[in-house]
Amino acid sequence: MAKPADEPEPRKDGSIIIIVSTDAPLIPIQLQRLATRATVGLGKVGGYGNNTSGDIFLAFSTANKVPVGDVSMQAKPGFNDFTPAERVVRMSDNDTMNGLFEAAADATEEAIYNAMFMAESMTGYKGRHVPALDLDDVTRIVGKRL
Repeated sequence: MAKPADEPEPRKDGSIIIIVSTDAPLIPIQLQRLATRATVGLGKVGGYGNNTSGDIFLAFSTANKVPVGDVSMQAKPGFNDFTPAERVVRMSDNDTMNGLFEAAADATEEAIYNAMFMAESMTGYKGRHVPALDLDDVTRIVGKRL
């Protein structure tokens, strides 16, 4: 069944990709826990992750570095790729991560507000225009609700 030409397109809920970067020495499971806390920041601005959203949350740390010359151990004498080689990796104590969790939530909230309120008007695909938010209008509207 064809829909009438004047009928608006069905509303599609969007998705968001949030990437948390830190220089704290974290291992993969800790980074996963940190990325999960970004959902708190998204929730503080009204996001709730509906059925069709494809939200993605990632985190990475720059603390543990592998020297470029050390990437391949195959050039070292006595190298055996069936014998695990030891590498030292620093990590944070799990009991000291609450500050990082709070920072991830706060940074996510702030980044979303910055994206909303500092964005410029734009025209995209098929001439779809999205105007920038007028901060004076937002202040007036929020002021009425307080």
